[in-house]
Amino acid sequence: MIKQYFCLKTFFISIILFVSSHCVLSQAPSSAALKKLSIEELMNLEITSVSKRAEKLSSAPSAIQVITQEDIRRSGVLSVPEALKLAANLQVAQVNSSQWAISARGFDNVLANKLLVLIDGRTVYTPLYAGVFWDVQNLVLEDIERIEVISGPGGTLWGANAVNGVINIITKSAADTQGLFVESAVGSKLPGLGSLRYGGKISDKLHFRVYGTTFKRSTTLVHDTTAHDDWTMTQGGMRLDWNASEKDVVTAQSNYYNGRPDPDGGSPVMATGINALTKWNHKRSENSDFQLKVYYDETFRDFRNKFTERLKTYDAEWQHRFRYKAHEVIWGGGYRFLDHTVTNLELFGFFPGHKQLHLFNVFLQDEFTIVPDRLQFTLGSKIEHYTYTGFQYQPNARLSFTPNVYNTFWTAASRAIRLPARIDRDFSASFVPGFVVLQGSKDMQAESVIAYELGWRVQPREKISISLSSFYNKYDNIRSAEPGPNAGFPITFANGVKGKTYGAELSVVYPLTSYWKLRGGYTFLKKDLVVKSGSSDMNKATAESNDPQHQILIQSMMDLPKNIELGALIRYVAELPKPKVESYTGLDVRVSWRIVKALELSVVGQNLLKNTHVEFIDASHPAHQVKRSIYGKIILRL
Repeated sequence: MIKQYFCLKTFFISIILFVSSHCVLSQAPSSAALKKLSIEELMNLEITSVSKRAEKLSSAPSAIQVITQEDIRRSGVLSVPEALKLAANLQVAQVNSSQWAISARGFDNVLANKLLVLIDGRTVYTPLYAGVFWDVQNLVLEDIERIEVISGPGGTLWGANAVNGVINIITKSAADTQGLFVESAVGSKLPGLGSLRYGGKISDKLHFRVYGTTFKRSTTLVHDTTAHDDWTMTQGGMRLDWNASEKDVVTAQSNYYNGRPDPDGGSPVMATGINALTKWNHKRSENSDFQLKVYYDETFRDFRNKFTERLKTYDAEWQHRFRYKAHEVIWGGGYRFLDHTVTNLELFGFFPGHKQLHLFNVFLQDEFTIVPDRLQFTLGSKIEHYTYTGFQYQPNARLSFTPNVYNTFWTAASRAIRLPARIDRDFSASFVPGFVVLQGSKDMQAESVIAYELGWRVQPREKISISLSSFYNKYDNIRSAEPGPNAGFPITFANGVKGKTYGAELSVVYPLTSYWKLRGGYTFLKKDLVVKSGSSDMNKATAESNDPQHQILIQSMMDLPKNIELGALIRYVAELPKPKVESYTGLDVRVSWRIVKALELSVVGQNLLKNTHVEFIDASHPAHQVKRSIYGKIILRL
């Protein structure tokens, strides 16, 4: 009962609100995006998430995996959460038609709050519970250039809530999405999906794209009966990329969405939002550049029970990179203003209903080359000041050793924090007026992790790449539910849980032939959470996560004659302990045929090995069964 109340209608935020309509319209990859990356090209792929600057994947001193546009396209996935299943270092589980539990290195939950997610530099975050509403993180998948997934702390450069990892979704520039792209799909669990995107140019230096996309996803099953949890969404937007000079690049983009997720199978949640972002990159010289980024994000949710939430986010960040002798320095600062308003119910809500939160930060990181092209040492920290907790620091130290072009060894020690959310501080719930049964605490402090990592990235043969990382994490001040003096009430949130996790992550890319490539990985996770001395946590340190000990991912991509592609995705996920969820093996298969250069047909079968399976159980809802499905898609590129 306590755990059910703790999640409180999946904490009514079981809203993975994706948005409304029927026939979706999407966007096409450029010819470069369709090209299969060789091992050499993959290892030389430039990433930006580890150091906030461009660097080769092969030498990045971090447990990072990259999901490329090719990986996404050939898998046949239909949404951003599904695309994240392609990262072997993430735990991704579908809860119902519109909700997902997504995390890295443990603490997976519908309300997971230790993973930072960015889309083109815009932080996807709600102060309601410090997590992500996955049902409104929608994109035309063909617009995605790559998804960089760091498992492990990223607080020094990215800030609070990058405790167990960072997901950085990077979309293509408008110059790479020229022409017309039309996409339509329909299937057994997909009544309709469609996307339309057009890219053009105003001048040789100014390119744009506009798009619209919409879909409806059918219901899952509860006890082999229809759950009535359909998920519909409509979204549109634009992007401009302007090469103002040889040294200046300006990007402006905006999106609007309107959705109706229905996780409870009753009355759909109404979710709308709009965001706008502008970035200015200026290159002073080969050794110096800076970036200024500002964005505005407004979301509104009506839970159809008289509870509503409106969040306005204003964010500005400036960073400067320069090289001085053997030092590569990046530093900067930022400010985020969160204007959060809720309409409370009689028996539960957030008090005060309107809250303004301020987050200031400064950061500095220095990568010092000890031996050129061989040995680098990185040291840095971010200092943040938040309305709830005051000053917090997140230091990071990394050492990387590259003895030759085939091997990179690295080790790291980091500290990261998860800032208290409004549920931790301002929440209150009652059974009857005047009798509080569950409440937040003004004394709730930031959760923290001290992480130790060791990794090895190797290319033992010309056509194979292997990355292995291990970690040991020590957590403190994890949320607990403390009983009160009146027959156990009120239950109050506190920082009464601590513990450790350790494990290993393996990823492999292996092109067997010029026409057949395999990629995949394995993760091992062990965790031990305990109640701290002086705490009486009513959940016995079990409420924060439900994680598999083992995961295996294999993706196969094969080119056949006559412009036919055959792809397969196999995932094994071990048993979840509490609530218990049986292990499962999933198989998705995609077959596509490019009839002519501009026209492509594909058929995708998902979850083919078993008619239904459960991936995650939210403690406040019955188990939802994900059903076997098939859909067909047609794509036109002009």
